[in-house]
Amino acid sequence: MSKTNVYDNLKKLNIELPPPPAKGGVYEPVKLFGSNLAYISGCVPNIEGLPSIKGKVGKDVSLEEAQEAARRCMLNILAVLDRDLGDLNRVKDFVKMLAFVASDNDFYSQPQVANAASQLIVDVFGEDKCPARSAIGVNVLPGDVPVEIELLIEIE
Repeated sequence: MSKTNVYDNLKKLNIELPPPPAKGGVYEPVKLFGSNLAYISGCVPNIEGLPSIKGKVGKDVSLEEAQEAARRCMLNILAVLDRDLGDLNRVKDFVKMLAFVASDNDFYSQPQVANAASQLIVDVFGEDKCPARSAIGVNVLPGDVPVEIELLIEIE
């Protein structure tokens, strides 16, 4: 898929971007640096400012629910990029994704949770845009959400 077809791809996939989430503190949602890189602050799976789901994966939240939360994080990131870059077609590549998964002590499938966010990138931007990635289990995340995702991207 060509990057020039990002909005067409979203439409074909029946994906409507949510309103971009409001900032939750003293930080920049997107920080441009160098001539072609942007760091995207961690996004959580909020809908209209409230967590779409709460709890730890493997205890309160199933793998499937956590995957949906990761997908919601990525949709929120795309909404922020659309707002702050002015055009998602400016995204040249997804360099690195860092997924934090609030996990119960016996949950070891953090990469499977992050796969849902990676898959959304591939579906919308193309297989060649799949980022390098780390998926890390943590004790707790802001607002008791199960997933938070941050990105490093290359832009035009």
